[in-house]
Amino acid sequence: MMADQGEGLPDADADGGPVRHIPVLLPEVLASLDLAPGKIVLDGTFGAGGYTSAILAAGADVIALDRDPAAIQAGQSLVEASKGHLTLIHSRFSDLARYAPEGGLDGVVLDIGVSSMQIDEAERGFSFQRRGPLDMRMSSDGVSAADVVNRAKVSDLTRIFGFLGEEPQSGRIARAIEKRRLEEPFVTTRDLAGLIEIVTPRKAKDKIHPATRVFQALRIFVNDELGELARALFAAERVLKPGGRLTVVTFHSLEDRIVKKFFQDRSGKASGSRHMPLVHERAATFAPVGKSMVAASEDEASRNPRARSAKMRVGARTDAPPQADDLSIFDLPNLASLGKIGG
Repeated sequence: MMADQGEGLPDADADGGPVRHIPVLLPEVLASLDLAPGKIVLDGTFGAGGYTSAILAAGADVIALDRDPAAIQAGQSLVEASKGHLTLIHSRFSDLARYAPEGGLDGVVLDIGVSSMQIDEAERGFSFQRRGPLDMRMSSDGVSAADVVNRAKVSDLTRIFGFLGEEPQSGRIARAIEKRRLEEPFVTTRDLAGLIEIVTPRKAKDKIHPATRVFQALRIFVNDELGELARALFAAERVLKPGGRLTVVTFHSLEDRIVKKFFQDRSGKASGSRHMPLVHERAATFAPVGKSMVAASEDEASRNPRARSAKMRVGARTDAPPQADDLSIFDLPNLASLGKIGG
């Protein structure tokens, strides 16, 4: 399921090196939102402001969110330049319904990927190529990657690495972590990456660094990225106007699967099976827009490595009432509790 060598760290090359942040699928995203002056779009993942800047240039107003306080601070110059057309808020995008205007939104766009700004800062602890604290928290609070590595049970680490990182040696790495932390806790990114390099040495045919999948898994787990995405999709359904567009760009197969399942579930198609003749017709809350999935062109992927694994899915909100928030449609794994790990 690892579709691309850069998928584990979408803003980095195969060895975790820095890649300048360039908005992925920008023309396609702008077209999907059906922008016009006076429309209001919520950018749930502000990051470096790439999508927001382009949406503003098209004449629409933007409400932008980001859970990273550094991104909010860096975006203040754009807020000033927008002359009242941009509202920038420090928040998780799963809470986006709180910031929608009373009349609803004309569009919601989500770029589900870690920012290159975060990877490039050693003190954030996202990259195994830069020695820094083993942190990985996008919001700079809560349980860190070091907390998980030093406190989680071996069985939990195995499931985290195996499901969220699709790491085939998850059990072996988890047992090695347990043995090492009894002697000395993990503190830095290089502490963990160094151990993984010993346990699963890189082979000549390997396209990615041995630590890529484990670091990816820890980042997704620490930030509850899959749960955040699922809750954000439900929130967008509640606040989009009829005809409003929901555009989601993902960089990992697990994320794309969640978006795909959401749009399938909200399509209004009958549910059931050949073993259960009774089916339940539901009014569609989203109608497909364009192709079911849009990937980056070869030209864009060659110019921007981050785009190699990008997939965009778009739906237009119907006038049907929103459906219940049912996380079971996503088949999310039952992993360890962040709260219990944090003590």
